[in-house]
Amino acid sequence: MTPVAVEVERLDHARDLPLPAYATPQAAGMDLLAAVDAPVHLAPGARALIPTGLRIALPEGYEAQVRPRSGLALRHGVTVLNSPGTIDADYRGEIGVILANFGETACTIDRGMRIAQLVVAPVSHVRWVATETLDETPRGQGGFGSTGFR
Repeated sequence: MTPVAVEVERLDHARDLPLPAYATPQAAGMDLLAAVDAPVHLAPGARALIPTGLRIALPEGYEAQVRPRSGLALRHGVTVLNSPGTIDADYRGEIGVILANFGETACTIDRGMRIAQLVVAPVSHVRWVATETLDETPRGQGGFGSTGFR
């Protein structure tokens, strides 16, 4: 697999933090770290925008998806609120992660804590073709559990 070159700028408040990296050779996502100056306490039901101190320049035809970390979700009930968050190729602002605490106890976000995953993926643009009817399939219009619950 040939890696995609992505320019990254580390902002002043993240100079001491490592860049995102893959934890294993076949990992799809890289961990994003909290570039907070002081601990952020997320009470149950609360949400906060956590800075990462990173700006990126994705190549045209790519996006970056900000996804939750399963460990935070399982242990603390903390997830990425607008999951997956999409970073477009033309965005040049700081990557921020909106975390929400759906757990029963408060969770503290400390500096350098792994808060989300970043997945870079190709994007397809579509050309809509207006039609009066669509082809039929065995599934048809069935959705929302129509194929069963097991």
